[in-house]
Amino acid sequence: MSAMSLHLPDTSRRLSGLLLVAGGSVLWSTAGLFVRMLDLDLWTIQVWRSVFAAASLLLLVAIEHGRRTPQAIRAIGWPGLFAAAVSAISMVAYVAALQATSVANVMIVYATVPLLAAGVAFLWIGERSGRRTLIAAGIALAGIVVMAGAATRAGDVRGNALALVMTFTFAVLVVMARRYPTLSMAVVNAVAAVLTGLIAWPLMPAGVPDAPTLVVLAVFAIVTTSLAYLLFLLGARHIPSGEAGLLGLLDTVLSPIWVWLAFAEMPAATTLLGGAIVLGAVIWYLAGGLHRRAVPAPR
Repeated sequence: MSAMSLHLPDTSRRLSGLLLVAGGSVLWSTAGLFVRMLDLDLWTIQVWRSVFAAASLLLLVAIEHGRRTPQAIRAIGWPGLFAAAVSAISMVAYVAALQATSVANVMIVYATVPLLAAGVAFLWIGERSGRRTLIAAGIALAGIVVMAGAATRAGDVRGNALALVMTFTFAVLVVMARRYPTLSMAVVNAVAAVLTGLIAWPLMPAGVPDAPTLVVLAVFAIVTTSLAYLLFLLGARHIPSGEAGLLGLLDTVLSPIWVWLAFAEMPAATTLLGGAIVLGAVIWYLAGGLHRRAVPAPR
């Protein structure tokens, strides 16, 4: 049995799974808040976030695998290296999108991950999409068109495009996790953080941020990468994917709220309208999986 399994009765396991996934989503939702707190260029944020994220993720891997940590890292093979490269692109695009446009815009595009993942799964592994998926995808696309069509600033257009890159690459990772079920995503994300840091290092201006800024960067990496990943991973093993997907929407809903409360970043009316259409489509799509029973405990 995995060292991260929860030894609980079915009802308690399901409740714990719901709470853990919700907790992970709440932690993920603070990413935009951290980016707004940091008055730094993109590459400086990427380098230092990568340093702290890689260190904390490797610590999690070491806790789970102990002396077999080197073997666990080597075991990801070429699929894992490809996934790490995709994840690195996603990491860079995410922060760049948050710097270019509003958090609400980024999160609305990100909410379409389940639909994009269904499309990638169909093209890559032949997993057929049902009528429900196609209808939801069409409605969500209409919502994004409403939001993006009203973008007047160059930053909004660039940010929306970067958010789409981030969302698509994350959807590829979702499908890879299904295509290669033994692939350790903790190791993949740790390698991705290292790759991101190596790419961003030559592009970063000279100098080291002051101590308070480094603390914010460390908390940013640990909270939104390691802890959020660990909670979501533990919880998603014990509840149906539909429920995990719905709870994951907490990230989309809460992210703009934190930034609005802290920095008065109010989403535009078209963003709210487009977001309502997208969220409605995704919730309707994911609700189709809620009838499934709790996932059995890993053995």
